[in-house]
Amino acid sequence: MLINCAAYQDGRKLADIKPEEISDYVSRPDSFVWVALRDPGPGELAAMQTEFDLHELAVEDAHHGHQRPKIEEYGDSLFVVLHTIEGTDDGLKLGEIDIFVGKNYVLSVRNHSERGLAEVRARCEREPELLRRGSGFVLYALMDAVIDRYFPVLDTLEDELERVEEKIFAGSSPRANVEALYALKQKLILLQHAVRPLLDGAGKLYGGRVPPVCVGTQEYYRDIYDHLIRINQTIDSLRDMVITAISVNLSLITLQENETTKRLAAYAALVAVPTMVAGVYGMNFKHMPELDWVLGYPLAIGIMVAIDCYLFYRFRRSGWL
Repeated sequence: MLINCAAYQDGRKLADIKPEEISDYVSRPDSFVWVALRDPGPGELAAMQTEFDLHELAVEDAHHGHQRPKIEEYGDSLFVVLHTIEGTDDGLKLGEIDIFVGKNYVLSVRNHSERGLAEVRARCEREPELLRRGSGFVLYALMDAVIDRYFPVLDTLEDELERVEEKIFAGSSPRANVEALYALKQKLILLQHAVRPLLDGAGKLYGGRVPPVCVGTQEYYRDIYDHLIRINQTIDSLRDMVITAISVNLSLITLQENETTKRLAAYAALVAVPTMVAGVYGMNFKHMPELDWVLGYPLAIGIMVAIDCYLFYRFRRSGWL
């Protein structure tokens, strides 16, 4: 559905216009039209394609959705695909924003994303000296808003990792810890898939042969590139920390198993000594030493207790018990 459709000139908003009036403003060399759609149908996209003369391949990608994040150039226009990531009780929800940008227009198409971009439009309208730069600055503002939303998600994932690490050393369930770490790793991969593909495309918006719509705003796109680098490096660091945490968790499991094995071995030794002595005196031989001795029984019991006490002392000193 249509969220907003407005015309701008010389950094200021002229008016909210109807879709059928778009062609009147797009034809003006010193103005541009900014249209925002949410979950549009094929008819709405077809109408925008006619109004802005959009490339059919870009329109097809926007119609089908589920595209890989990218920045593509079609003649004098750009087609940008961004992924939105929103935190929910069930994890991370993935959405998509497709942006068509030409000299005299900006068309943003939001799919499967609850959070809108109204604050971006308000920000641009509050800064007429920047909005005067045209559609190139609007593209920057949209990309900057989407990318900045990745930082709170990263902060949440960092907090989640810290909580799991505390549970690892608090002696909670090892299986639950491993499951939580793998779920966290999947979230990081999802976020990385939204960021990493944009690095090459964002680099081309401020260096080398810059697309026509970005001329005059290169320093802003360099800032976006820096943000992407920061996010990507943080994701890599968190993934390394998750892998380390998994290794530590598995090592603690091995240590716990070793401790259990040592305890069982120590208890087995304590039981084996009296079993051995009792087994010797339980053999059915007629002539055995001390068999008829009055002190034989208490002496045998005393030897068993003495050896077990000595073994218990040594095992306790060595940390086996």
